[in-house]
Amino acid sequence: MLAGGLLLLGTLFVHGAGTVSAPSKPMPRNLTLARAKEIAYLRNWDLLAAKANLDQAVGQEIVTHEFPNPTLAWSTQKINVDNRPASDGSANGLWDRNYDTIFAINQLWELNKRSKRQASAAAGREAAEAGFKDARRTLDLAVAKAYIAALLAQTNVRILHQTSESLQHEAKIAETRLNAGDLSKSDKAQIEIAASRAELDAESAQTTAVTARIAVEVLLGEKKPSGAWMMADDLGELAAVGEVNGPTAPRPDLVAAQATLRKSEWDWRLQRAMQVPDPTILVQYEHEPFDQPNTIGVGISLPLPIWNQNGGNIHAAAAVRDQAASQVGKIQTQVASDISTAEVAYQEALTRWHKYQKDISPRASEVLKSVTYAYQKGGATLLDLLEAERSDNDIRLATAQAMADSATTAATLANVRNVISPSPATLVHNSKEHHALSHP
Repeated sequence: MLAGGLLLLGTLFVHGAGTVSAPSKPMPRNLTLARAKEIAYLRNWDLLAAKANLDQAVGQEIVTHEFPNPTLAWSTQKINVDNRPASDGSANGLWDRNYDTIFAINQLWELNKRSKRQASAAAGREAAEAGFKDARRTLDLAVAKAYIAALLAQTNVRILHQTSESLQHEAKIAETRLNAGDLSKSDKAQIEIAASRAELDAESAQTTAVTARIAVEVLLGEKKPSGAWMMADDLGELAAVGEVNGPTAPRPDLVAAQATLRKSEWDWRLQRAMQVPDPTILVQYEHEPFDQPNTIGVGISLPLPIWNQNGGNIHAAAAVRDQAASQVGKIQTQVASDISTAEVAYQEALTRWHKYQKDISPRASEVLKSVTYAYQKGGATLLDLLEAERSDNDIRLATAQAMADSATTAATLANVRNVISPSPATLVHNSKEHHALSHP
């Protein structure tokens, strides 16, 4: 009854965490970040491995609630090997012959160890549960970073294509000015070279974007990743998350370390208890006809702790306990360090993005418009135009990078703080693209 309850508890926990066997449904054509996380929770290989670890821990806890099986022994002795009679002559059946037949049952009886073993297994299950949650937390951040990187790569493709189109437009104007005698062939060639180079940069960026989408598919457990999908979220919307606040929960990696420390403490206590030997109780029935009565017997046996008093195992368990305590302190420091580092990175990225968005990028765009107009009217040189185009292109790429950094550092800060977010199902049902994603 208790073992079945533990197995049901482990099954419910895993199902509640949102991880089952990987489905074979194809990737949607358009994918939001929320939907990507939902798919990763179901199909990521590392998370499925963490689930298996949890199942194993649940099984170990079930084992500790099971009693050791008794041992049944049967033996027959005093079997005649000569011609002497084996009975008194009145009966000659197998049960009537003067064979000495013994049936015995041996049962090991643990003294002050069972509860410690169960407590250790319970702590091990708690550590596995926390490890599963930490694997999902780590996966959550990895998917967010990969998705944002794919969005950035696609944004760069769009920016470079726009730059190429702008330069191609200028090349057409240069053709008109060349025919009118207002422009030299070398100036026209420089514009065409700059346009061709921008187009090559856009094609290279397109390859980078496909590679970034494939990286997302790997995290989502796609068996044949190809990058043949597109992001449905906007990079600016992901960056504009505001302050990263909300209710938090203890970091699961710290919870796992604390549970491991409790387990090691119980293991140490168990090894100390092993100094007291466990008796084995014997009950037997002996049948020895024809002139001996049937008898029963009882006995007890136990090892004598003379030469081995389990000192080595006790010392090793104490070392493991001390190591687990050190690991708890290390992770506590790491959590504080992660939060401080993430806060600094987030504030820097957010400030940089706002600076580009509100000041640098608009000014660069205005400068480009002014120089382009002046060049078309003959009031600016080709060098001025190309410099303005290059500057505007670099600033737009830097603005996109700042947006991506802001979104990434926000996700990182929420992750290291372990901010409680809605369940994956809630995220999917609340998404405006849910219907479209369900029917690609």
